[in-house]
Amino acid sequence: MSDLLSIGASGVRAYQTALSTVGENIANTGVEGYSRRTVALQEITAGQGLTANRLDAGMGVAINGIARSSDQYASAAVRSAGADLSRTTAGATWLTRVQSALIGDELTSRVTSFYTAATSLAADPASTALRANMLGAATSTAAAFTATGAAISQVEQDLDSSGANAARDMSSLAGSLARVNDGLGRTQTGTAAAAQLADQRDIILRQMSDLSAVSVGLDAVGRATVRLGGPTGAAIVAMTDAGTVSYARNEDGAVGFTVSFAGQRTAVATEGGAMAGIADGAARLAAARNEINDLAAGFTASANAVQAAGDDLDGKPGQPMFATGKSATDITVALADGRGIAAATRGGGSRDASNLAKLQSDRVTGGFEANVTALITDTATAIKQKQTIAEAQSAIRDGATTALSSTTGVSLDSEAVDLMRFQQAYSASSRVIQVARDTFQSILEIR
Repeated sequence: MSDLLSIGASGVRAYQTALSTVGENIANTGVEGYSRRTVALQEITAGQGLTANRLDAGMGVAINGIARSSDQYASAAVRSAGADLSRTTAGATWLTRVQSALIGDELTSRVTSFYTAATSLAADPASTALRANMLGAATSTAAAFTATGAAISQVEQDLDSSGANAARDMSSLAGSLARVNDGLGRTQTGTAAAAQLADQRDIILRQMSDLSAVSVGLDAVGRATVRLGGPTGAAIVAMTDAGTVSYARNEDGAVGFTVSFAGQRTAVATEGGAMAGIADGAARLAAARNEINDLAAGFTASANAVQAAGDDLDGKPGQPMFATGKSATDITVALADGRGIAAATRGGGSRDASNLAKLQSDRVTGGFEANVTALITDTATAIKQKQTIAEAQSAIRDGATTALSSTTGVSLDSEAVDLMRFQQAYSASSRVIQVARDTFQSILEIR
């Protein structure tokens, strides 16, 4: 009789756990990062003696552990696809910011207006109104160069802030993963707690891959070792030890990330993730900064050289039209009056405008408008390419996510079948206990 009670009791315990597991699966349907749990049931044979289940002998069923659905290859594919997509989208974001800085202050049209005003003055060099118009155009052009330079500086500051945040986030994730590793090392495998920790581990790994390409290795209990930038990259997590990431931008505008781990500092190979996108954006930003600085320096040098070669309306030697501050784009107009524009060659008189011809010649050879337009066009083309690549990478990432979900996700149809099966088994086990009690009571009543 005790065997019958033991069989029923073992079933009640086992199927209660199984029902709880199914309920947890149903409750977490569609929850990102949750992997389906299943119970492993084991037959208890006569004389097996599972003291852990308080069954010294007899038959029945016991839970042999809670298994978590996983697919390391599919998980790695999701991380890789996510890193590629994050790099492209982050790079596109910074390219868009560069584009906005280049076109926001209408630099090209302001430069064109300056040369158009010079052409108009060449037709009537004695006109004070046309001289005032050209001086106003010069002021507007100088302001456009200054504003464009300031806009680029603002993008640089924002990029530095984003890079520092990415480094801080990666360091925080590394620390969190080390704590999860510690928990996995202390938790018995095949338990709900171990499954929950493994879910947390995979979520953190996916978040890390959004920031950088990662190489992941797992030990027997699921603790992760992580390297940034590939299998030979910089180690950032090993068991319960975690490193930190720092960000820096050099004088040339190039950015880099460094991992400090176990007393060593190692540069991160930015091959994927938002960190690589930031590096890509920094390269484009530095190129735009250099191009605008060169154009600004060439423009002011050209205008001042023309001034130095001619005479103003009063027959005096021309003075510099523009002054430059700390950077090439910090331009101001040095002339206080339009009469100071040196339209005439030396001794040419007030009706002479031949000196302005050199200004128009420099306009073509210097490419001051064409180069800005080309820079804007190239950046727009790069943005479009990034967007096209991002669409393809998004489809790849979605496919990898679907493949992973088909292995580890929760299917309500499957859970419904298990729910009915375990409910019936639980009811049957309860009935076995009831029959055993009734039988035992009948025996006691026999006189």
